[in-house]
Amino acid sequence: MEKAAEETSAKRSDGVVKGEASLKPEFLTNKDKFHEFIDSEWQGSKGGKVGENETAEESKETSVGEPETKKLKLDPEERNEAEKPDRKRLRGQNKSRPHIKPTTYDEKRLCQSVKDNKVCPFGDKCYFYHDVAAYMANKPADIGESCYLYDTFGKCAYGLSCRFAKAHTTPDFKTMEKADLVKTYEDRIVVTNSLSKDLQNRLRKRAVDFKKSAEYLETLSNNKDNREQRGNGEACAAEVHPDPTGDAKCASTEATTPETSSTEAEMQASLEKPASVKTIGPLTDTDVIKLRACEKKQVDFQDKLYLAPLTTCGNLPFRRVCKRFGADITCGEMAMCTNLLQGQQSEWALLKRHESEDLFGVQVEGCFPDTMTRCAELINNNTDVDFVDINSGCPIDLVYKKGGGCGLMTRTRKFEQIVKGMNCVLDVPLTVKIRTGVQEKCSLAHKLIPEMKNWGVSMITLHGRSREQRYTKLADWDYISTCSKMASPVPLFGNGDILSYEDAMKARETGVSGIMIARGALIKPWIFTEIKESRHWDISSSERLDILKDFSNFGLEHWGSDTRGVEKTRTFLLEWLSFMCRYIPVGLLERVPQKINERPPYYMGRNYLESLMASQNVGDWVRISEMLLGPVPKNFNFLPKHKANAYK
Repeated sequence: MEKAAEETSAKRSDGVVKGEASLKPEFLTNKDKFHEFIDSEWQGSKGGKVGENETAEESKETSVGEPETKKLKLDPEERNEAEKPDRKRLRGQNKSRPHIKPTTYDEKRLCQSVKDNKVCPFGDKCYFYHDVAAYMANKPADIGESCYLYDTFGKCAYGLSCRFAKAHTTPDFKTMEKADLVKTYEDRIVVTNSLSKDLQNRLRKRAVDFKKSAEYLETLSNNKDNREQRGNGEACAAEVHPDPTGDAKCASTEATTPETSSTEAEMQASLEKPASVKTIGPLTDTDVIKLRACEKKQVDFQDKLYLAPLTTCGNLPFRRVCKRFGADITCGEMAMCTNLLQGQQSEWALLKRHESEDLFGVQVEGCFPDTMTRCAELINNNTDVDFVDINSGCPIDLVYKKGGGCGLMTRTRKFEQIVKGMNCVLDVPLTVKIRTGVQEKCSLAHKLIPEMKNWGVSMITLHGRSREQRYTKLADWDYISTCSKMASPVPLFGNGDILSYEDAMKARETGVSGIMIARGALIKPWIFTEIKESRHWDISSSERLDILKDFSNFGLEHWGSDTRGVEKTRTFLLEWLSFMCRYIPVGLLERVPQKINERPPYYMGRNYLESLMASQNVGDWVRISEMLLGPVPKNFNFLPKHKANAYK
């Protein structure tokens, strides 16, 4: 009965499967024929050397199998008709996925002292290679003939451990350099916002001075004490009758009123009084004058295309790809404020900025005013950013249950203290990203936005879904339009379900100041070009492979060209391919454009590469990575972090 109900609900009267994109009939196929074609062509490209048994073993080694098919979400009436003993929903992340560190693939490395021409302090006890010839003999085979780092910068920092070492190594194992290119990049800083060892040590020892934060947090403490005093006074006043003017008085309050007023006056005076600065000579304006909101660095957000801060996939190499296609604003991945304050290298890596990112911000997450204010001051003093964004829209349980992300929308007082505190210590604009609310039928954004305007927020981004909805329903652009009018004159960006320039044009008609694009950029990063040129781009499979090749090169530059760097680049490439495989070429569609909530059916592309890129099998994504980064290690295993939870 269950199967029959699903079949009847999945098909409409016109024969089109519900929730699937409409393709031209000549390209449609089924799962078995699709995978048979992909496997046979792949074996043919290898010269027929791969047998059936070897293919099966390869598939088992490189992946944990194809993810379970997404179950159709039935309407309430259909749900009652179909008996569903197992109501577990496929949503969120693959939390049980295998975690293999890139260091696992590099079993025995060349000792760093040998690379630096120094004497190893560990001597014979050192675990790593000291014999260069022995290392080169046991090292994995080179991936290609040319090294991207050597060709671009004139030298490769990874030397002999580079997986393209033949391109810049002499027969006697010396590393070559191109003097002209080296001189060009000598004084040029390509990537900024790195964590220095000195700052990391000071953060770990808690030796960093957060002067501005301390001043703000002291005022919070004083205000709390004053509220308690006023509360005690009001409780006492409730016991007596008010006078004709309407002011309640009693003997105790009369006695304490002068003291209370003097305390408030002292606190106000302490806030207005400039901080004493010990200097020799004249004071500068920056020593004693605090920037007003109108004097802070101004950023023009109007009519910009904003690449959303994307966890895992929104890394620096991916942002570089999107900048090439026309993204105006980029933002780093969400960083936890507590991890930044502890000096964690992995968290600080999320703040790195490439020179091509001309309008760049960082996004931080936290749930307490003290940590968020200190984190803002830390970022303000040690990084180069154009704005700082507060993530109050993150739906994941790990963040929400601590009171962060979407949890901030229900903790208005804490939210206000966080925003005002961060604004107090920042010299750049402060922006906020929110959802419609926590529950599906209980929106909060329209209540928060007027308050945020008073708090001093420079820009608001609204994702048109609640935390409860995640990505399973379409974004509510009517609600975004209503909130946009309420936010004026503060710019409000809309976010949700934009996968074509037509979607973008409809979004702009709602009156938003700009558009944020998230999953649409992962599925097709050239969406920024489509929007700016108002066209549908029927991009070829070879052009898409070139985009992936650019990403791989940027990844080798960012994470390294040794074995560890190559495998880290491969992992992030595969995470991206888990989204990119949802793209359907324009020439195959029966109805243009493709909608973001329509899953692609099984189809044959116009050539083998296009068909391979359409596969949603993890093993086929690994094959694409092997075309760019060479064969995977023997113990390689991968399962994507995110499940496809946006289809009906």
